[in-house]
Amino acid sequence: MPQDMTGFAQTCASLTLQEYRISSFEQRLMNEIEFRLERTPVDESDDEVQHEEIPTGKYIAPIFDKRLKHFRVMEGSPITFTCRIVGIPVPKVYWFKDGKQISKKNTHFKMNREEDGTCSLHIEAATNDDDGNYTIMAANPQGRISCSGHLMVQSVPFRGRISTTQPHRTRPRVPEGDKEAVQERFFRPYFLQAPGDMVAHEGRLCRLDCKVSGLPTPDLTWLLNGKPVLPDGRHKMLVRETGVHSLLIDPLSQSDAGTYTCLATNKTGQNSFSLELTVVAKEVKRAPMFLEKLQNCGVPEGYPVRLECRVVGMPPPVFYWKKDNETIPSNRERMSMHQDTTGYVCLLIQPAKKADAGWYTLSAKNEAGIVSCTARLDIYGRYWLGKKTRPQLLLSLGLAWIRNQCHSRATA
Repeated sequence: MPQDMTGFAQTCASLTLQEYRISSFEQRLMNEIEFRLERTPVDESDDEVQHEEIPTGKYIAPIFDKRLKHFRVMEGSPITFTCRIVGIPVPKVYWFKDGKQISKKNTHFKMNREEDGTCSLHIEAATNDDDGNYTIMAANPQGRISCSGHLMVQSVPFRGRISTTQPHRTRPRVPEGDKEAVQERFFRPYFLQAPGDMVAHEGRLCRLDCKVSGLPTPDLTWLLNGKPVLPDGRHKMLVRETGVHSLLIDPLSQSDAGTYTCLATNKTGQNSFSLELTVVAKEVKRAPMFLEKLQNCGVPEGYPVRLECRVVGMPPPVFYWKKDNETIPSNRERMSMHQDTTGYVCLLIQPAKKADAGWYTLSAKNEAGIVSCTARLDIYGRYWLGKKTRPQLLLSLGLAWIRNQCHSRATA
């Protein structure tokens, strides 16, 4: 065989099927295609996989156990893209070229799938039109993932031009170090964002947010006190387009309190973080209620007098005193207001003067309601006391007390 033909044959053999590194521009292009495809509805799959009922908690989002690689082939050569996908239920698979879905009816491409999850796309004889980016997308109810491989198809060189082999279209020159075989790279999960210990209120919405990186994309599992948190009417797991994973609890209950652990796992390993969630009990609200109301009373001028009652409520009420429908300021001379944790409330007047006589009202108010009660205070002058003998004084005071009691019952 002539020397030039021998070299030609060797060149063809060496370029029949080679892996190679793609440029950063091609990588960005594939990333954009994958991002768009994972958010675009698709109509048909390359197989007839049916998603059957799976027991709750047994779902696993699709995972690439083996990803697509980049190839360079000579025109007319066969090429097969392969990858391996696992997931529960078995994911449906879709193939795309340059972002356009490849139809099952296209006989130029042969799609195959094996029981172990290995998927392949075969081209019997590559043409210049086959040059481009190929993407496989896998989907089940838990989510979607995709990966891409680039195919460069080079034209057959003419005889006598063995020393240089040009592709069928202009491409940037590949640096010498990029001619090595493509090596698949994987990264262990790493949390870019994680919440700390939290305090939340019973009956409200609680959200735990985190962001994780890793290659392949990690699967997240939430645990409460070591037991898996399963999605139900109150617990939901969401993933936003920004990559933030959220555990939503609505409404929050006392049983949700405890130690939460978020576990991120992919084929290279796992990572986790933990936090303590404290649930503040829902406050029970009760409108104020009088256990003992104000009583009508009368005292001689110059003597101290206490207007007393007992009120309960939740939260503890705030109290307002009025005399003849005018608010009594807390710093009024000779008057002081007292209360304790048992609900006892008192207005102390010392010494009492004739001007203090009148109708006194206490109002108790909280978030649940307001109540009020009113009583009469009479002040007896010194001249009146001086005209009475001790028995008469006691009798008069007794009769006054009885009249006030009757009036209190009539107005209660």
